[in-house]
Amino acid sequence: MSARNRVRNEAPSSAPRPVRIGVSSCLLGQKVRYDGGHKRDRFATDVLEPFVEWVPLCPEVEIGLGIPRPTIRLERDENGEARLVMPSTGEDLTGRMAQWAEEKVDRLLELDLCGYILKKDSPSCGMERVKVYDRNGVPARSGTGTFAEVLLRKAPYLAVEEEGRLNDARLRENFISRVFAARRWLDMQAEGFTRARLMDYHARHKFLCMARNQAGTRRLGRLLGSATGRDSDPLLARAYLEEFTAVMRRPPSPKGHANVLQHLAGYVSSSLDAADRGELADSIHAYRRGLLPLVVPLTLIRHHARRQERTYLLEQAYLSPHPHELMLLNHV
Repeated sequence: MSARNRVRNEAPSSAPRPVRIGVSSCLLGQKVRYDGGHKRDRFATDVLEPFVEWVPLCPEVEIGLGIPRPTIRLERDENGEARLVMPSTGEDLTGRMAQWAEEKVDRLLELDLCGYILKKDSPSCGMERVKVYDRNGVPARSGTGTFAEVLLRKAPYLAVEEEGRLNDARLRENFISRVFAARRWLDMQAEGFTRARLMDYHARHKFLCMARNQAGTRRLGRLLGSATGRDSDPLLARAYLEEFTAVMRRPPSPKGHANVLQHLAGYVSSSLDAADRGELADSIHAYRRGLLPLVVPLTLIRHHARRQERTYLLEQAYLSPHPHELMLLNHV
């Protein structure tokens, strides 16, 4: 791992704050799996790595299991609970893993994580559909890894995905949008929550939310609009973050994107000549029909917003939700 991506305890105050993402160590190519191998994920290591600072972790190694090591799995006990078990010895590792995870997640959250990528199907790290074996040894894909369960419970606002789901272009783009929105939230948090800052954050992320859930976007607006001077700013921020997270979890549909694109086009169309106006309208229509990727109408809107000096549009996270070099909008 390069020095650039090692976790630093502190950064100079003038330096941009890092976009830190927790990750199952094997996905970075570290040979920590039960068989001494790895599961290197090329999106993480070849595409995303230049833009983030990884916080790698292998729960099984962290609790003292060796490399290589006997396999472990989830088994359903007589009370219907999933237990983390080493079948070759019968050892129950559930309490050991859970106790370690409770303490570790608390320490991880002190690092201002913006997201987490878990290893799918892992009995420790799997987010969903992990095999759980019944007393007859028959598996059902109904479980969550023991570490992942603690992470999801203690970090409900964190963007969390499995590497397998990130092969889906829509899920991948949505996850990375959430990661960079989290970095902007943490920047605001570092300055101190105020109503003015929350309203500015909402204004900047309004269209990002609208593409996902218009009703949820309206609820966010009403939440801020109905706040009074007696309300606590930190409590208001927490209520906003809860609703914002719920909205952002749902990947936007092409219809949702097209509706937002038409809304944004309304800000610039009146100042365009007939040819440019027609080009923009055609690109949005072609995107809606699946003939063009999202990046095409977005690029046109950014171009016209810059020419017309539409500051409100240029400040919208929707137009630049993450670094353009990732090219995620080329595939949705």
